Amino acid sequence: MQITRKGEAAAYEAPKHFGMRGWRLQGGEASPFGTQVGLSVFDAGGGAELSASGVDRVYVVASGELTVTVDGVEQTLREFDSCFIPAGEHRSLLNRCPLPAVLITVIPTK
Repeated sequence: MQITRKGEAAAYEAPKHFGMRGWRLQGGEASPFGTQVGLSVFDAGGGAELSASGVDRVYVVASGELTVTVDGVEQTLREFDSCFIPAGEHRSLLNRCPLPAVLITVIPTK
């Protein structure tokens, strides 16, 4: 078993994100797990610019709300909502709420 304590998780910066702080919980440099599990905190007004990834990903909102836009269609994800974003799908994120939104990201690395 390999535990990553909250205060020991490595911080990272995600390209094209703004008003966001991120930490790697598992995978990558945190553990040999073949999937990266990250914790992202989006401040009020924070988000991610429209972009696509070369790999699938899953988002799980742990608290707050995030608006995800795909093909011009907005969906608001609330606490414990999740979504699957397939590789190549363009999406943007925005926290329109006055409080931070906490997002868990699951992204395969192998």
